Amino acid sequence: MAFLRSLLHLLVMVVTVVPYTLGVLLARLFSGRSGPAYRVARAWLTLCIDAARWLVGIRTEVQGMEGLQALGAGGAVLLVKHQSTYETFLMPSLMPRPLAYVFKKELLRVPFFGWSIGSLDMIHIDRGQPTRAFARVLQQGRRLLAQGTWVIMFPEGTRIPRGQQGEYKSGGTRLAISAGVPVVPVAVTSARVWPAKAFVKRPGVVQVSVGRPIPTEGRKPEELMAEVQAWIESEMRRLDPEAYPAQP
Repeated sequence: MAFLRSLLHLLVMVVTVVPYTLGVLLARLFSGRSGPAYRVARAWLTLCIDAARWLVGIRTEVQGMEGLQALGAGGAVLLVKHQSTYETFLMPSLMPRPLAYVFKKELLRVPFFGWSIGSLDMIHIDRGQPTRAFARVLQQGRRLLAQGTWVIMFPEGTRIPRGQQGEYKSGGTRLAISAGVPVVPVAVTSARVWPAKAFVKRPGVVQVSVGRPIPTEGRKPEELMAEVQAWIESEMRRLDPEAYPAQP
């Protein structure tokens, strides 16, 4: 049954991505701005999250959103635990401000989905050229943050299996300090129901915990990222204790 439900969910995403991609491209063509196109893309992501609830039984519980009110219309860098595809779909549908992802340029080659994100005002990078990639993140990231768009990054760089911890890189905190905006740590337990690189999804609850914005003035990137890492990893153990071995 889980296989059939997962297959139905995949079919919904495959079938609906085509008209929504056309909507994104048309919105960008006729409006000349990314705002309308982003709203169309966000609608498709929300549809995929809703379909996961209807067809697979994946529900979301969110806490800590009230802390984002302090940000107002200003920019912020979201630093999110990355366990599966689920949170990449969920965050734009959840957050009150437009988001700009930092993502690898290979995604641009994915039919329809890649064409959509390529037409939006986001930051695609070449991981094979880290120096140029980070310069691009700083240049475009500062511009997006200045106009009130929130930049979202996965500090571990890739999807991490449940109960494990990747290497937290300081690119997100470097951008935030350079732009003078706060960072917001986010813990997500998505691998409970949608493991990394898995086809079969399981019913259950994805818990999302949004930390309070952390000011960046006077901070050093590595020291700030260490604080973000400590908060996210401790929160992951609180939200999903069975995934982590007990400490002696």
